Amino acid sequence: MSGSTVTSLFERPPVGVVGEPLPHESAELHVTGHALYTDDLGVRLQNLLHAWPRQAPHAHARVTRLNVAPALAVPGVVRVLTAEDVPGVNDAGVKHDEPLFPTEVMYYGHAVCWVLAETLEAARLGAEAVEVEYEPLPAILTIQEAIAAESFQGQPSTLRRGDVTLGFAAAAHVFEGELEMGGQEHFYLETNASLAYVDESGQVFVQSSTQHPSETQEIVAHVLGRASNEVTVQCLRMGGGFGGKEMQPHGYAAIAALGAVLTGRPVRLRLNRTQDLTLTGKRHPFYARWKVGFDEGGRLLALQATLTSDGGWSLDLSEPVLARALCHIDNAYFIPHVEVHGRIAKTNKTSQTAFRGFGGPQGMLVIEDILGRCAPRLGLEPHELRRRNFYRPGERTPYGQPVRHAERLETIWSTLLRTSDFEARQAELRAFNAAHPHVKRGLAITPVKFGISFNFTSYNQAGALVHVYKDGSVLINHGGTEMGQGLHTKMLQVAATALGVPLSWVRLAPTRTDKVPNTSATAASSGADLNGGAIKDACEQIKARLAAVAAGSLSALSVKVGALGVHPNDVRFEHGRVFPVGHPELGIDFRQVVHDAYHLRTQLWAAGYYRTPGLHWDRDAMQGEPFKYFAYGAAVSEVEVDGFTGAYRLRRVDILHDVGDSLSPLIDQGQVEGGFVQGAGWLTLEDLRWDTGNGPQRGRLATQAASTYKLPSLSEMPEVFNVALLERATESGVVYGSKAVGEPPLMLAFSVREALRQAAAAFGPQGRETTLASPATPEAVFWALEAARQASARPEVAAD
Repeated sequence: MSGSTVTSLFERPPVGVVGEPLPHESAELHVTGHALYTDDLGVRLQNLLHAWPRQAPHAHARVTRLNVAPALAVPGVVRVLTAEDVPGVNDAGVKHDEPLFPTEVMYYGHAVCWVLAETLEAARLGAEAVEVEYEPLPAILTIQEAIAAESFQGQPSTLRRGDVTLGFAAAAHVFEGELEMGGQEHFYLETNASLAYVDESGQVFVQSSTQHPSETQEIVAHVLGRASNEVTVQCLRMGGGFGGKEMQPHGYAAIAALGAVLTGRPVRLRLNRTQDLTLTGKRHPFYARWKVGFDEGGRLLALQATLTSDGGWSLDLSEPVLARALCHIDNAYFIPHVEVHGRIAKTNKTSQTAFRGFGGPQGMLVIEDILGRCAPRLGLEPHELRRRNFYRPGERTPYGQPVRHAERLETIWSTLLRTSDFEARQAELRAFNAAHPHVKRGLAITPVKFGISFNFTSYNQAGALVHVYKDGSVLINHGGTEMGQGLHTKMLQVAATALGVPLSWVRLAPTRTDKVPNTSATAASSGADLNGGAIKDACEQIKARLAAVAAGSLSALSVKVGALGVHPNDVRFEHGRVFPVGHPELGIDFRQVVHDAYHLRTQLWAAGYYRTPGLHWDRDAMQGEPFKYFAYGAAVSEVEVDGFTGAYRLRRVDILHDVGDSLSPLIDQGQVEGGFVQGAGWLTLEDLRWDTGNGPQRGRLATQAASTYKLPSLSEMPEVFNVALLERATESGVVYGSKAVGEPPLMLAFSVREALRQAAAAFGPQGRETTLASPATPEAVFWALEAARQASARPEVAAD
């Protein structure tokens, strides 16, 4: 890599920090308790006020009277924030359909006002003292109720290719069915938190646990009726986000900022776990009706489906979530004729929002459920049916994007079948099942093809600010946020590699809107792609200037070895040394070059910028190339199911995943493992329940604590867990040849659900379709295996 010539984005220098398996940059701080989060910062401020919401006990109601006087009489209460206090726009969203202080309650637990007090306990008692009267209104709680009432919101979408009528006419086998899948609670370790104060110049400073500081800044500004340059938002780090802090934190930041402006005192707002569960959105539940056609060889010919998502009470990100679901209903399979309709139900529940995978998992689950159900009826092994339908090189998705590197699907599949001993284990499993009438095992393999980029094209841009100080130390700022996923670790590695300095010379500053403006959310798995590109751009600008300075110094040295001087393009930066190509022995210290550059009045800082090239997307036609590339992977899972209870254990998991040339292999392996386990939680354990009865608790979230909402824990981890990253997988056009890793691994967990289907089916006759609810809880698995048992018993009943 040359010193002054800007190289291609993916090209790696022979020496650098990228690719090294380093621990998370804050790992030691995490485990020792020294890592600071938003709520840790409030203790440093004097006269801090605490915020507490008054939550409504109705799923849908009109507020007819709001009397805050009793709250103000509670000792310690300073102020009650209501709609009358908003100097700007009374709205917490970007679509202006989320009143910050509502006059119409839209879900059970909706906050109608916020109390500020000297202590948290005083704020809580003050909120209880607020007098509110309601006029209850009819509430819609389920997707089925919304469909019956024709309660929809946003724009419907249709993805279409070919002619499904022709496809079904040519099909040898046509099947129909439906699938309902539950949502998922983010359950990040750190709940939503904001801390706001007004500084001596009147600047509103907000510390927020947010994945999208620029949008938080924008919402705070419009609530306060101020310009964005009067509001600064900083995100130090998050204790998890998973998409739940992409849109949802804005309103809480606005409440804290409004309180700080009105009282002149710092305001702290941190939701407790019950408040976070009852106030914030979840993964969208979906309901799908489908019809599918196969030819004689089991190849997909046509798919017709309608997907209905539960958007909750407001739009939030429901439209792009639905669009991604439609764009991923094919997963890894070529389907010639496609017609898929999508619509968003409006219900009286929390506004459902982004969650790792952003609609992709819901769309992909539809096709994986179809193949899992149809394989026995086609007389094929499920893994063979899947393999027969893989994309081949040269084929395009239903929305018109070429599937680049489609051959990696076959490579990953065949490699994983071999390394997991799939065939031998299948034989062992059949023998085990034959010998054990009350315990059965299942083994399944499923693929992943996931598009990387925001499907809102404008978001595919990023900025960075890199400073080199006179002593040679480096400070980087970028627009991405750290939520535990290791983005900052990767960015430190990118900067150190691009500048050719040791990692210890580089420091990273917290993400804040007055350093890098107009940033996109850290979401869509694009954090490293976008911000890494911007950091590399900034570093190369600086390095080009340094190379010009170094060339002069090195030319004098090179004369001693008979050379004719050094061109800036021939300057190399490695390990903190700067030298002419081919002559590392003539190297001078990077810090000396920086010192010389400063005295020659050379700019030692740069603003970097990156925009993802080649993207185009017609939202209305659902056609274009919305993704930079596809991430591929596959997983093999083996389960064992108890026939008396439906309880199961995950015996072994083998994963092979494509992350390109990894920027940070240890970080990527952790992301693959964590994503898989979170996906398994969604598909098998995590069961959100709302009270859908007609009593006074209608609309109340019943699973509002860890005691009632089951999360995957150590006991749910596979007993054997083998994770490998695909080798020789360079992705051109992405920073240092890497690929995104945040979301794609979540969908590897489909293999667990399909293994459970196989195990349940083993309790009954072969060749029978086995339906399985989602999430496939032990109860759901029991009913599936019980249906299989009954199918075995029916011939005997008929004989009697």
